Amino acid sequence: MTTEFIAALLTGALAGGFINGLAGFGTALLALGIWLQILPPPQAVAIVVVMSVVSGLQGIWIVRGNIRDNPRRLGRFLVPAVIGVPLGVMLLSVVSAFALKLTIAGFMMLYGGFFTLRRSLPRFSRSTPVADSTVGFLGGILGGAASLSGALPTMWCAMRPWTKGETRAVLQPYNVAVLGLTMLLLVWQGHYTPETLMLILLSLPTTLIGAQIGIALFHRLDDDQFRRLLILLMFASGLLIALREMI
Repeated sequence: MTTEFIAALLTGALAGGFINGLAGFGTALLALGIWLQILPPPQAVAIVVVMSVVSGLQGIWIVRGNIRDNPRRLGRFLVPAVIGVPLGVMLLSVVSAFALKLTIAGFMMLYGGFFTLRRSLPRFSRSTPVADSTVGFLGGILGGAASLSGALPTMWCAMRPWTKGETRAVLQPYNVAVLGLTMLLLVWQGHYTPETLMLILLSLPTTLIGAQIGIALFHRLDDDQFRRLLILLMFASGLLIALREMI
């Protein structure tokens, strides 16, 4: 491994851990944007799934009270996702690195544009179990294919009149569960080779440090500051990835 390779690996680990600690999702959005420059898609996804689960477990603790307050809400998203994950894992074996990079870049830029327009978008205060379950199912597919389980649920939850803690109480355990199942399926398919396990061991301490930094910042931000930071991180990173691939 070259110095440049290790630097890219650790940069992705730090960025992914930070955004997961801050927002409760998004490890793949930041980490894969970097790791797909140095790793093949199946290996990059296998590593980021582990990083997502480990960093996400730390975040669940800070919203445990919100999770206990409304477990049914979480269940509407999570149960259908369990069905979607195996479908996504099957897609992982056929997707190209170029297509995966552009998909991730598109989601990141979509995040930026979405949160910019969020105030003018409709808010759904009534219960929407069918829509919640549909979003959960599609998130499961994206989680299995590219560890992007949080993309659609985050945009959908942002249109609900929930507090920052209530939103995170859905997203954080949802992502940990979906990506934990994805990890088990990848283990069963033999994706965790000795080389991949070594890269995970190298990345894990940096991911944990990044998650703790993100959690500390989460406690300091109000809802508006939280949204503005997401816009900056997602849109800028997605634009950078897209430019690299298209030029």
